[in-house]
Amino acid sequence: MSQSKIVTIERHIIEGERAHPGATGDFSGLLRDLTLAFKVIWREVSKAGLVNILGLTGKKNVHGEEVKKLDEFADDTIYRAMDHGGHLCVMASEENEDVLQIPDNYPTGKYVLIYDPLDGSSNIDALVTIGTIFSIYRRVTPKGKGMLQDCLQPGYKQIAAGYCVYGSSTMLVYTTGDGTHGFTFDPSIGEFLLSHENIKIPRRGKIYSVNEGNYRWWHDGMKKYVKYLQEEDKETKRPYSARYIGSMVADVHRTLLYGGIFMYPGDTKNPNGKLRLMYEANPMSFIVEQAGGRSSNGHKRILDLQPESLHQRTPLFIGSEEDVCIAEEFLQGKRESARAS
Repeated sequence: MSQSKIVTIERHIIEGERAHPGATGDFSGLLRDLTLAFKVIWREVSKAGLVNILGLTGKKNVHGEEVKKLDEFADDTIYRAMDHGGHLCVMASEENEDVLQIPDNYPTGKYVLIYDPLDGSSNIDALVTIGTIFSIYRRVTPKGKGMLQDCLQPGYKQIAAGYCVYGSSTMLVYTTGDGTHGFTFDPSIGEFLLSHENIKIPRRGKIYSVNEGNYRWWHDGMKKYVKYLQEEDKETKRPYSARYIGSMVADVHRTLLYGGIFMYPGDTKNPNGKLRLMYEANPMSFIVEQAGGRSSNGHKRILDLQPESLHQRTPLFIGSEEDVCIAEEFLQGKRESARAS
């Protein structure tokens, strides 16, 4: 009989909490509520083509983007799953301009939740892989309702981050600062089971992921770096293969497992790129760094950036350590070609 243990996400969280004397159980309760929300969202995503939940709501979000029905459903589901547990003092969602307060009739707690309810939503109607991204901080205000300053913390202060990707199977990947672990959802028993323990991203990969439709707006360093990736060199295993889904959570998930680099640079049209620091770049950077990878805006570590607003954007270069380091050299003008590769 196999001696391998069956580990659910809840068991993994509780065992991790036992390693920290003085833990109250609040944190495990918070993550338990979050996984319930992911199961509810998975249920709707998995039957989206069969019910009236595809298409647009007719509304626009804070970024001026058309809101999909599944976007709105996921946003509401997470808020309703998390507003009453007493673990949080405030929340912030990519779909909402301001912070989300805990209702007056519920207790407040010591944690802050920041989330992107459904990343990659522009691909929803084509049934392309999408996902939910989240980030957890400790509050900095002393008590009562949380405030904007509780949310605007640099990424290195995250105490947990993760994402749930809804694809051919549903997988939850998270870190609490002690490695990165993946759990695959088994719908027959309704549980997330440990399937990828202590994920380690390769130090260098063979895949690059970027929207090359924006090439004409890229800065010279970015153009030279992609040309470098496309050149043939057996010693450095180039050329790289190009893979771009257009759903950031899916592209980074593949990069985490296979290695390589995902990029969304700034350019002459959008100097700060497209991705949001708080909802996408910070949590993904924490996850990838805990797996041995690297994340940068091209000049500085993402987790060291001090956010100035909830919906601040940033360029992002994330993935295998060596790949990101070489990208930084090109972007900073320290490298012009394939030399010293």
